[in-house]
Amino acid sequence: MAYPFQLGLQDATSPIMEELMNFHDHTLMIVFLISTLVLYIISLMLTTKLTHTSTMDAQEVETVWTILPAMILILIALPSLRILYMMDEINNPVLTVKTMGHQWYWSYEYTDYEDLCFDSYMIPTTDLKPGDLRLLEVDNRVVLPMELPIRMLISSEDVLHSWAVPSLGLKTDAIPGRLNQATVTSNRPGLFYGQCSEICGSNHSFMPIVLEMVPLKHFENWSASMI
Repeated sequence: MAYPFQLGLQDATSPIMEELMNFHDHTLMIVFLISTLVLYIISLMLTTKLTHTSTMDAQEVETVWTILPAMILILIALPSLRILYMMDEINNPVLTVKTMGHQWYWSYEYTDYEDLCFDSYMIPTTDLKPGDLRLLEVDNRVVLPMELPIRMLISSEDVLHSWAVPSLGLKTDAIPGRLNQATVTSNRPGLFYGQCSEICGSNHSFMPIVLEMVPLKHFENWSASMI
């Protein structure tokens, strides 16, 4: 959950989000070093009147400033491709949940259970209880077991939506007529908030997502009470 005036990313809850944060720091350090070097060279050019004539027409310098950027791009591309493949990989999910976007609410169906489906609407501000988060609380939370791979099938009934939960590293487009999938895995229990991240109409800001990750025993008790 983000807090006021937060500058960085939310705390990672899934292995994928941990990898994304490591890649963010890795890339940011490369950008910082390149920016520092460029600013240093610009400052030297502006503050000195000396010019080394032999470096203005040197094959060695041209070779270095061609190969070095290519190596830097490889250092960025390789970990990026690794994470992309990890995000697309789904190994033996224990549960499948189908998510459908509507204007302007979400509906969920637990396909491994019979008649376990519900709609999830945002709770109006006038109905919030003390401690509830404005524009983020819903009437029906998505309860899922923690520390287990879960497959989310995401689509839409009407217009483009996007199902996003930042702390889990999830952001998948909900497209009418197309079924996208994502893997949900949480390292710890808790409530994790997200919102629709695709402008989908006048009430786009009022489509929150709340995942409640619980131990497997509590999930089984919840699913039994819902059926």
